[in-house]
Amino acid sequence: MQLNPWALASVALVMVATSYLGRRTSQSARETDDFLVARRMVRSRRNASAISGEYLCVASFLGVAGMVLKDGADALWYPIGFTVGFLALCIFVAAPLRRSGAYTIPDFVEARLGSAGLRRLSTGFVAILALIYLVPQLQGVGLALSAIMPEPWVLWAVVIVVVLAAANVVTGGLRSATLVQAFQHWIKLFALAIPAFVLCSVFLGSGGMGSAGGLGDEAPPEFTEETTVTVGVDTVLRVEEPTLVHELDAEPPGPRMWVPGIDYSVREGDRLLFPASSSVPTVRDTEGDNASWLRPSGDADEVWWTYSVLVATFFGTMGLPHVLARFYTNPDGRAARRTTVQVLLLLGLFYLFPVLLGVLSRLYVPELLVTGASDAAVLLVPTAMLPGVVGQLVVAVLAAGVFAAFVSTSSGLLVSAAGMVATDLMWNKRRDFVVAVVVISGAALGIAVALPFDDLIHTVGLAFALAASTFCPLLLLGIWWRRLTWVGAVVGMLVGGAGVLTAVGFHIASRVNGESVPWFVSQPALLTVPVALLTTVIASLATARRIPEDVDVVMLQLHAPDRLGFMRDPSGAGTTHVSGRPRRP
Repeated sequence: MQLNPWALASVALVMVATSYLGRRTSQSARETDDFLVARRMVRSRRNASAISGEYLCVASFLGVAGMVLKDGADALWYPIGFTVGFLALCIFVAAPLRRSGAYTIPDFVEARLGSAGLRRLSTGFVAILALIYLVPQLQGVGLALSAIMPEPWVLWAVVIVVVLAAANVVTGGLRSATLVQAFQHWIKLFALAIPAFVLCSVFLGSGGMGSAGGLGDEAPPEFTEETTVTVGVDTVLRVEEPTLVHELDAEPPGPRMWVPGIDYSVREGDRLLFPASSSVPTVRDTEGDNASWLRPSGDADEVWWTYSVLVATFFGTMGLPHVLARFYTNPDGRAARRTTVQVLLLLGLFYLFPVLLGVLSRLYVPELLVTGASDAAVLLVPTAMLPGVVGQLVVAVLAAGVFAAFVSTSSGLLVSAAGMVATDLMWNKRRDFVVAVVVISGAALGIAVALPFDDLIHTVGLAFALAASTFCPLLLLGIWWRRLTWVGAVVGMLVGGAGVLTAVGFHIASRVNGESVPWFVSQPALLTVPVALLTTVIASLATARRIPEDVDVVMLQLHAPDRLGFMRDPSGAGTTHVSGRPRRP
């Protein structure tokens, strides 16, 4: 890829502004409350912007458009689920969680159930969840950099970005991250909105037809001119109609006729030459013709997969530690609910734009259906529609949004995960927080480099599935069911977490071997969430004698209106002990 100096300048500007805001805010961040909950004084509007800033990750910025490019109507369930998940959070979790007075999820579960072992277990799952969530962010950054600079520079550039993000977290904690994430939300929104309006204007000015045809065409997209495509990852391609393909790296090289119904395996780096007016092949399991692309799939496996995606995104939002940490920063429960409603509005507005860019990508860069790099559509469609400097400037605006998305999300993840690890698995000193940030960010970078590239939005979906299968049952039952016991919570968390992590392992193996997997491996939440919830209930009923003695006091604290004064704000870091009961093992 050729160097795009405008895009590099925009990325550098975002990183400089982030470092400046973080450093300036961190000058007054000295206490534990500053680093973990920003003194619990963040008002709803700024907190809503900050939540949106860290929630709208690189996968939301790039991955949604990539999924729309490939799967069309079926891909819309992802942004719907990501948004509607905050409705469930508002109804069931936001206000009671804030009234608990806890700093973190482990604080809440120990305050509710009094188990130090459950606290450490939940901290371990927080660390695993942070790693799974960070990997697609780093892969997305690498993908964005590969679109704006030569390949040999990409890895070093990613390392520099990770170091800067980690340094910003270390210097200021959550108080610093709040201002940075709120600022970066608006960068992301305008970095998507302005290019979307510009490119839609170009599309309408061309008469509503893209270079690859119209969306209403029954046939698949076509190459308008002779095109050479370099395959980005090992994959399997299919065609919807007979297509002449010149396999330039085959032995012997030459033209071959690809026919429908046959899988054609291609390797990373293979070059394929397509004549003008030939149909665009697609990656296996991608909608090939536009008519199917516009309609939801009726295939049984696709329907079950869709339900599983909805379960993961709807319930997983309630279990994301970096999102829940934001509600501890509100002054009270009412402010937490107001924050959630405002987040719903911000997310609904944001997700309009990647969907539009995904549709335009189908019309102007259909070759991405061959290369497997559909997540790069947002950064490649501007130059396809606007050649020259104008297109590069639009790419520069989008690149700024991508890096704002990475820094804001990674900051929230690192603050929440490192804070919990330092508090519960180390000695709760400032040095431990720094060590935890370095270890988690370094481990995520190593995994991102070692693992094969996958659809960004799919990997994030697996993180949501883990959150939905571990923390969601724990929070829902802990807040609304007085008969929950720490034994039931431990067993349910282990069952749900083991189910998702097993699916993740099989999915990684399938990517390495180039094999397909059933829907419940690709997205297991439809199975693991009910099983985890049911297991927690059964184990709690079987250990009814372990119900905490002060459960009524705790439940009153969680559900009493704020004005009655039962909300608790502990002054120290670490654990929250309601009515002073001892820890359980």
